[in-house]
Amino acid sequence: MNIFTVIELIIFIFPTYIANAIPVILCGDNKLDFGKSFFDGRRILGNGKTVRGFFAGIFGGIVIGGIISYFTVLTFFHDARIQFITFAMMSIGTMIGDAFGSFLKRRIGIEPGKPFILDQLMFLIIALLFAIPFISFVVFEWQSLAFLFIMTYILHTGSNFIANKLGWKSVPW
Repeated sequence: MNIFTVIELIIFIFPTYIANAIPVILCGDNKLDFGKSFFDGRRILGNGKTVRGFFAGIFGGIVIGGIISYFTVLTFFHDARIQFITFAMMSIGTMIGDAFGSFLKRRIGIEPGKPFILDQLMFLIIALLFAIPFISFVVFEWQSLAFLFIMTYILHTGSNFIANKLGWKSVPW
């Protein structure tokens, strides 16, 4: 993997990172699961997932994806429109993946605020799945995927630590 591919992968995944980060700042009060419990008696998602955060994350990822698509077209895409649609789909996938990770975390009994690998990676997995219909498979080569997963884990844990120190998150993970 060359430096050009690395730079393109960072640009490619950036709207996903923005979509995942915005809810920390713009969380809100209305819970995405409306405070309801699943049939197992546990909350569906938990207090950390809010309606405003969910939609603000999607909107933020789409806006950043639009800005990127206006200024450049990555080699993974045929044109800026397909790239923008992919970024929009990935932003939606990011927020669905984040909520799904929370859902799974509750099902296996991990309490809200406790660390779990799905917190760092589920949003990326689902975002990439949402991108499959629109991109070339360069992104899905093992080197590219390894790079994205390692970089995401490092950036996610580091940014959560910083957000905690800034008072934006109650826990550093």
